[in-house]
Amino acid sequence: MEKIYSRTQTIQESKVSGFCPGCMHSTVIKLIGEVMEELNIVEKTNCVLGIGCCGLHMDYIAYDNITAPHGRACAVATGIKRSNPDTVVFTYQGDGDLASIGLAETMSAANRGENFTVIFVNNGIYGMTGGQMAPTTLVGMKASTAPFGRKPEEHGYPMHMCEILNQLTAPYYLERTSCNTPANVAKTKAAIKKAFQNQLDGKGFSLVEVVSTCPTNWGVTAKKALEFVETDMLPYYPLGVYKDIYAEGGED
Repeated sequence: MEKIYSRTQTIQESKVSGFCPGCMHSTVIKLIGEVMEELNIVEKTNCVLGIGCCGLHMDYIAYDNITAPHGRACAVATGIKRSNPDTVVFTYQGDGDLASIGLAETMSAANRGENFTVIFVNNGIYGMTGGQMAPTTLVGMKASTAPFGRKPEEHGYPMHMCEILNQLTAPYYLERTSCNTPANVAKTKAAIKKAFQNQLDGKGFSLVEVVSTCPTNWGVTAKKALEFVETDMLPYYPLGVYKDIYAEGGED
């Protein structure tokens, strides 16, 4: 029988995912690995991990990685890429790491057009650290630090990172995807592959935001979490390409 699908070798064979049932981290990690293999860049790639559930990435992957201090992944990635230009560098960050504690580092790297890739998992809450409200927590959505729900007059509004970064001149490619359906999983893989290819081509800063789930801290089942993504998350965080210099005719 012809084999049509194989487990990516970028995930350690002895490991079984420890992510919560219904979490999309395991899917995104698998997609990243498949893209790295297809582009033949596994041996020259370095992943800079954020803190939180994103940091658990290190327990499963079989390629070089380093964990940055909380929020500093883009700063660490900048140092690695500038000192080793031939290394393929990407950060793997959650919403608290990228959009709160690391907002300055994210904005500065994007504004400089640093030639690396950012994979940003947006599940609207701090996952591993206790379910605190994140910059992307929806209005009315409950969290351990907002037990009565997010109130704009008290907490401000959720942040749209693709839209915010799109106000800068330097970023080359910004896309928001999800893994809530098989079709969207395929689109997420294509976006990740494009972001890595941009780096290989020396195009500059690329970010793929993946709207994800957190059934544990949302306090729902995996099925209900997927429904919440469809009915609540995606209307507020619309999927699509927010910036693509090549598609806009900005470069040959």
